Amino acid sequence: MLDVDVIGDALPLGQVLEACSLAAASAGIDEGHLAVEFVDAGRIAELNLEHRGKDGPTDVLSFPVDERAEPVGPRELGDVVICPEHTEDLLEAVVHGVLHLTGMDHESDDGEMLALQAEIVGWIR
Repeated sequence: MLDVDVIGDALPLGQVLEACSLAAASAGIDEGHLAVEFVDAGRIAELNLEHRGKDGPTDVLSFPVDERAEPVGPRELGDVVICPEHTEDLLEAVVHGVLHLTGMDHESDDGEMLALQAEIVGWIR
């Protein structure tokens, strides 16, 4: 079972849990733990500068922890941090962040991640 900690209430809990479960399952992950936190612009700007060297706020950041293909025991996938004031679609941001935790990267693939993201968001809506 996927265990999801949600910090903040920018989206209904059920939508966040469904988005996380579908995104993780699309990568073959049905067990593990991750966290989704909704933060203000100041906090995400700090994280963006600290971890990416980029000034200012952004919409979503992902911090993968356990990227092993064959983990021993449940995986600690990592954290997704979302800034609602800089995000057009919060549901899409949750899916986007979790797909990054599964190892997908839209900056290095041929559009697969963003296509999968759109498909998953479509399932939820």
